[in-house]
Amino acid sequence: MELAIEAISKRYGKTTVVDGISARLHPGIYGLLGANGAGKTTLMRMICSVLSPTSGRIALDEQDITSLGEAYRDLLGYLPQEFGYYPDFTAREFMHYVAALKGLTPSAAKHRTAELLEKVSLLDVQHKKIRTYSGGMKQRLGIAQALLNDPRILVLDEPTAGLDPKERVRFRNMIADLAKDKIVILSTHIVPDVESIAHQILIMKKGRILMSGTAQELTRSMEGLVWACRLSERETEQLGRGFLISNLRHEGNEVELRIISAVPPVADAVQATPTLEDLYLYHFREESESHSSTREGARP
Repeated sequence: MELAIEAISKRYGKTTVVDGISARLHPGIYGLLGANGAGKTTLMRMICSVLSPTSGRIALDEQDITSLGEAYRDLLGYLPQEFGYYPDFTAREFMHYVAALKGLTPSAAKHRTAELLEKVSLLDVQHKKIRTYSGGMKQRLGIAQALLNDPRILVLDEPTAGLDPKERVRFRNMIADLAKDKIVILSTHIVPDVESIAHQILIMKKGRILMSGTAQELTRSMEGLVWACRLSERETEQLGRGFLISNLRHEGNEVELRIISAVPPVADAVQATPTLEDLYLYHFREESESHSSTREGARP
């Protein structure tokens, strides 16, 4: 099975949201990593045929997905960033409703509902109304409904939003187990969600694929740019005005720093092994600064 994305773009008037993206996807987990506003959701909605590209095409095994129509949608499982549900339905009722929409028989719907609600740890609350659920519980229900038809292509847009760390680990293990014979596309801006399970990571910025590869291949591009050192709090404050600090940890009167720079930030700095998070901060520094307290500094 091959899902081919061929030079697709999406424009709204003079604004280009997705700009000439091409990729060839085979069974495995693909992590689509980028800051909010990078165009990830628009790309995924085109893959799910919710939106039509302004130009380019998407093909499954060389057949255009628009010509495949309902046959293509039957192969899809989709969790949008904010999935719709009926708050007065119970989880069980909602799953049976979605199963009917997807064409499952009543017996198959009953079996899959029980199986999936157990998998996402909602079986014991299946008779409670969805409006009583926490945000994390609703997100787990969204994951379950996306899996109802045992899709061959699973598209998950920010699937771990609202999940606590334990739930996120459970989710990653579940997806890793499911992906043996499926194309799984997982969009997120949370680096650990893709670092450990994605076979291929696509870094998306301003509507384009900036780079792609395995986590190891991508982090290799940061070799020689990550440094570790220990400084006083006063020295740390001064250094933060000129360098990008990716992490800091206070230890007594000293601060342990991780700094991204093309040159040693201080004389006794030592090179550190780069991570995917370092790469993310390096390429999305502007977005990180607008959404967090990352210190200002010169780009390496």
